[in-house]
Amino acid sequence: MIELDEKGLVSAVVQDDSSGRLLMLGYMNPEALKRTLGGDNVWFYSRSRSELWLKGETSGNFLKVKSLHLDCDGDAILVKADPIGPTCHTGEKSCFFTPLTEMREVVTRDRGSGITDELFAVIQSRKEEMPEGSYTAALFEQGTPRIAQKVIEEAGETAIAGVMGDRDALASEAADMIYNTLVLLAAEGITPEDVWTKLRERRK
Repeated sequence: MIELDEKGLVSAVVQDDSSGRLLMLGYMNPEALKRTLGGDNVWFYSRSRSELWLKGETSGNFLKVKSLHLDCDGDAILVKADPIGPTCHTGEKSCFFTPLTEMREVVTRDRGSGITDELFAVIQSRKEEMPEGSYTAALFEQGTPRIAQKVIEEAGETAIAGVMGDRDALASEAADMIYNTLVLLAAEGITPEDVWTKLRERRK
């Protein structure tokens, strides 16, 4: 069994089949893994672009698949490959070329669905503490009918932005819709994980 993370991805470490040198760390979704297993080249899922990514498609620096191995926990894959040219986008043979001899600054990236959990935690906190001056707390005070009405309003504005082809407005209105939806879930005692469970069922 292959265990995906909360974003539906599995880590994939690429190793040079000839030298044993580690080349890069990437991420695969089920489709990327399927294409890698069924073809000659390594595919990944780009988290920054949210799309499938054939390594070497633009640079010509492909990774030719030799074998794949699943780790003991089923949550990481070792890909052995023959690199065609440098693997790293910097032109280095491997992405692992920066020496790390002392502790460096550690940062957290707000990327993808991780921010959903953080935002929901804030919403839950506002529901419990009901601080004065909080917009979220004010929504809870108005009750579920008003919160549901906000979801409908934002959904309509999101649809209009899409029809008008306004990309910036579409992203903004979709964010408003998601925020109000999370508030509605919290008001009714439902968590994002309950929604993720329903989405997983729709993959069948």
